[in-house]
Amino acid sequence: MYIVVVQNLPKILLPYICVAKYYLTCQCTLDSMDDILQQASLTNIILRLPKMEKLLILLIIVIGFASASMRIERSIDLSAAHSLISDSKLPGEITPNNYTIDLRPNIEESTFSGKIKIILTWQEPTNQITLHAAHDLEIAESDIKLSKIGMDETIHHDSTKENYPKEITIRRVDRMIKKPCLVIHLQNALKQGTVAELEIDFNGQIWETSEGMFKGSYPDNGGEKKNYLATHMRPNFARRLFPCFDEPSYKVPFIVSIARPKNYTTLFNTPVKSSDEIEDNYVIDHFEKTLPMSTFTFGFVTSQLALLNRTDFSDPHLKKLCIRVYARPELHSDLDKTRVYERIEKSLLSIKTYLGADFPLEKLDVVALPSFSTVKPADNWGLIVYKESEMLQNSYYLIAQELVYQWLGAWATPYWWSDSHINKAIAGFLSAQTAIELDGGAEFEGKWPMTILYSIYYEFSKRYPHSRITGMKQETICSKTELVLRMLNFTLGADTFRKGLQKFFVDREFKTFFADDVWEALTKQAHLDNKLCPNVTVGAIATSWIQKDRIPTVSVIRNYEKKTAKLSQKVYLRERPHDVPEQDKMLWWIPIITITEDKMDFDNRTPKLWMKKVKEVEIKDLPSADKFIIVNPEEIGPFPVNYDEKNWNLLSLYLQTPKGRETIPVYTRAKLLHDAWNLAYAGQLSFATAFNMTLFMKSERDHLVWNPVFTMIDHIGRHIDMSNVHKKFETYVRTMLTPLYEELGPEGDENEENWRRNLRSLSKTFLCRAGYKPCIEEAQVEYKKWMESPSPDEGNPVANQYICPVFKWGTMEEWEFGLHRVINFPSSRKQNERTYLLKTLAGCPNHSDKILRLLNITILEQNANFTENDIFLIFSMLSGGSSGYTTLFNFLQDNWEAIKIKFTNKTNLWDSLISTATGVFTTQEGYDMVKQLYVQRQGEFGSAEHIIEKSLKNIKEETKWSDENLPVIEK
Repeated sequence: MYIVVVQNLPKILLPYICVAKYYLTCQCTLDSMDDILQQASLTNIILRLPKMEKLLILLIIVIGFASASMRIERSIDLSAAHSLISDSKLPGEITPNNYTIDLRPNIEESTFSGKIKIILTWQEPTNQITLHAAHDLEIAESDIKLSKIGMDETIHHDSTKENYPKEITIRRVDRMIKKPCLVIHLQNALKQGTVAELEIDFNGQIWETSEGMFKGSYPDNGGEKKNYLATHMRPNFARRLFPCFDEPSYKVPFIVSIARPKNYTTLFNTPVKSSDEIEDNYVIDHFEKTLPMSTFTFGFVTSQLALLNRTDFSDPHLKKLCIRVYARPELHSDLDKTRVYERIEKSLLSIKTYLGADFPLEKLDVVALPSFSTVKPADNWGLIVYKESEMLQNSYYLIAQELVYQWLGAWATPYWWSDSHINKAIAGFLSAQTAIELDGGAEFEGKWPMTILYSIYYEFSKRYPHSRITGMKQETICSKTELVLRMLNFTLGADTFRKGLQKFFVDREFKTFFADDVWEALTKQAHLDNKLCPNVTVGAIATSWIQKDRIPTVSVIRNYEKKTAKLSQKVYLRERPHDVPEQDKMLWWIPIITITEDKMDFDNRTPKLWMKKVKEVEIKDLPSADKFIIVNPEEIGPFPVNYDEKNWNLLSLYLQTPKGRETIPVYTRAKLLHDAWNLAYAGQLSFATAFNMTLFMKSERDHLVWNPVFTMIDHIGRHIDMSNVHKKFETYVRTMLTPLYEELGPEGDENEENWRRNLRSLSKTFLCRAGYKPCIEEAQVEYKKWMESPSPDEGNPVANQYICPVFKWGTMEEWEFGLHRVINFPSSRKQNERTYLLKTLAGCPNHSDKILRLLNITILEQNANFTENDIFLIFSMLSGGSSGYTTLFNFLQDNWEAIKIKFTNKTNLWDSLISTATGVFTTQEGYDMVKQLYVQRQGEFGSAEHIIEKSLKNIKEETKWSDENLPVIEK
């Protein structure tokens, strides 16, 4: 509604946008609205309206324009990527100079009290102070004090002396209803340049969840419970601990004192300066003044964790830096085995060298915190808090990532959350570079960046990216930005890229930055080093990639007689139909890097040219018609490449030779295979060509090249498993995987490399799915031990890997045994074991009688041992294969009336049933089945009417794919 109203507002009302913004920040009441409008010297049109209509118009304008008014136009606007951070900016008329904080936690009672003094400067005249304070933070509003200190002469240039009283009168204090904000209204507006001290007392609860200040516990070796306090302020939880300007752009020093029990230690951002005893066996620690920092980097841990001793530091700079690791004493020996101090030291030196800047602090505390439940470590400045399991990983990447944040994030800070994607992306890129430098990337097993690259390909090629998991959008955009940085590192040159980042960092230390600042620094260095044309900017290149939830594909069509090729770009789409709006208008800056068979120089990453947001370009001077070319080797840019059929065949033949597999690097071999299969799946390449590209796999043994094969076996197998081609496809899978599995052997030794163990496991899993008899027989032998157990409900002695093959290829008796284990599952055992068993019972069988038995007992008989959540889970698992969803469809058709009665008043179950039973077919036969049901039962679907209509539309599209591709795949 608001869009219609705003579009029809007369132009004379546009000045009221500023009033709407004023309303947004000060939360004026209906009674004060007339004063605000009159003070704004605007027209009397709205003034004559009744109060509620007046409020409605203001709210309409607010909704329509609030987001635009908060944008920082200099920056690449990625606020949508951070939609989970629901926050609006403070007015900005007053800024903090520093905080003095006294915190008194009571661990036993899970409460805390505190006092804060904030030195404020008036950047603009105003009579109110707005700052953040969570609603659960109790504030003694009547005791708030504001005292004038003086004037900031750099802001206020008037030499006339003002005679303000030292105590400034506070008229009232408001807590915003829908925002965690405290608004202090003053009797009079204070002038620009005024400096004053605000003093607030507060109390709060210590929480169990890892937000703000929270409490945790763990048992020591003797079983005694040990409590601790810790903080997690990112992104905006500081307001839960004390009133503040809780935005990353406010970087000021903190002077902090924190109370603790005598037998505890408190670690803070800075070292302890002094300590005083206070009542009740408590001590208060006074810490050194911090450097200017944002509230989200504030942090402390109060605990009885013990220091892990380490004294030998080799680097002169690190001798000035106090590095300390804290953990439970029981964990110390394990941490020693992971060489934790050495990993921290080496990572620090690597990052310091890359950024060209020393570590900015005098000390760094690293804590392994028991029962710490956050997704990621808490990277407070000078104090990094990990889960114990994270600290025990022998990982350089995880250590390096948090250390990078000490420089980039804490020292140089994103101005707003819409810029944090670039911060996280740089941290990810530098962490990977550090890990590769220090251990050759062994912990990645070569999967960086391929793992994140392939996930980006799949997500951004959907019709509706992130439609199922909105929180994924943050991660995928950060990952894509990291890949863009990697592309720039290659195309600009590693030296130019590093110097550009160093210049950016030197310019922004102790300050905030926008994403554009990064691109500008890289542009200047690229121009200086003649790596970009003077009229080209890195910002233009990066923006073309980051602002779209899409990636391009480049098609290469060679003219073999003229030794040229025409390259064209378009949006890459896998899911059908390819009906993405305005896809023809989407264009990217794409680096064209080529390798030719007669010049196999994979170290040359200089672009032959850039596609400067144009649809087509031509490249010349290509080799003769019997030589292949490769575009975008080593996945330098995050985009797939298609070729004409002849070039694909040249590549396939070359890869089948030992020389081909030796001279073409592993990333490029993986890319060629991955691109071919995905382009075929998307309908842009013949499956004949894609299958030809797998011929070299009979001799390929590198796990990185095999990884995309398993993914595509899964994707294609699921898509065609209703067709007659599927049995031939399973034969193909067995033929391809059997030599690999037999060469790897059924078991490895304990010192075997992890990648080899994973490759064996994947090979075995997919062979089992395809009916490899030795696998099935081995699974049945193991499963029989469970069946012969005297007490089968007390535990499952069979490894999970054996259960699905038995349920898929085994007897009805074996499957029934599993069903009874679910029905009789004791409450004393872990419920996730029952969940796994139920998932395999439903999702693995390829015989309808097993699935019908499960549907009868759960839906028609309504066995009390199965909950509604169990039925949802069964539906979900049945969607994974044609045996499941076809059987479910027939079950629905045969028992329509009974199911309708059972699902009366269970709309969600009914909708899920219709979606699974009708929405996954891919052939004309499936379309005809669903269409017949729709016609036969039209008007009876209720809430699921739109679901089956959507199913018919999607199946029609998939049918086109099947008609085109199944004959090719079969041949």
